[in-house]
Amino acid sequence: MTTRITDDGDGPVPARVDWDAQAAVFDDEPDHGLRDPDVRAAWAERLRGWLPGRPCDVLDLGCGTGSMSLLAAEQGHRVTGIDLSPAMVERARAKLAGRDAAFLVGDAAAPPVGERRFDVVLVRHVLWALPEPDRVLRHWRALLRPAGRLVLIEGRWGSVTPVGIPAHRLTMLVRPLAEEIRSEPLSADARLWGREVDDERYAVVAEVGAA
Repeated sequence: MTTRITDDGDGPVPARVDWDAQAAVFDDEPDHGLRDPDVRAAWAERLRGWLPGRPCDVLDLGCGTGSMSLLAAEQGHRVTGIDLSPAMVERARAKLAGRDAAFLVGDAAAPPVGERRFDVVLVRHVLWALPEPDRVLRHWRALLRPAGRLVLIEGRWGSVTPVGIPAHRLTMLVRPLAEEIRSEPLSADARLWGREVDDERYAVVAEVGAA
């Protein structure tokens, strides 16, 4: 991903990427397409621990080609996926054909879901790329039903000009919005990435509590 240098306190933020052009090769990355059975199983196991044990409504923001949406649907959840790229959404619809899932083209920062509310807002590697993450998190919090949860999978990548959001900062941003927060390191589990990684990768799961 190309970047432009605009200091938000944590380093450079990403320039716009032509995700339509990337859609055809997006799933070639082991942790995107989840084609390797071991990688797929590792993500399924993690997701099972982050999502409720009962069937629920999951909003997958920046869903890409729908790999995480598919895992959630396979675990019995009803999924709505949002992505800015029509080409990504087209691939997600094909991947989940016949499942209890719907996909819309739209901005993850302001998803076009009207008055609908969800049990889980699931976001992987998206928040770090959005301006005003504190405002975005408040909006996502408002999309949750009482006792809902945010599942935020993020990281900080690169050594020369690192991009991303560190776990301590995301935890700080989420803290005013949640009753309970847990942060789960992911870097050491090579199964998730299809290789060893040495950068910071993690998940923050925030329970928002009753209204």
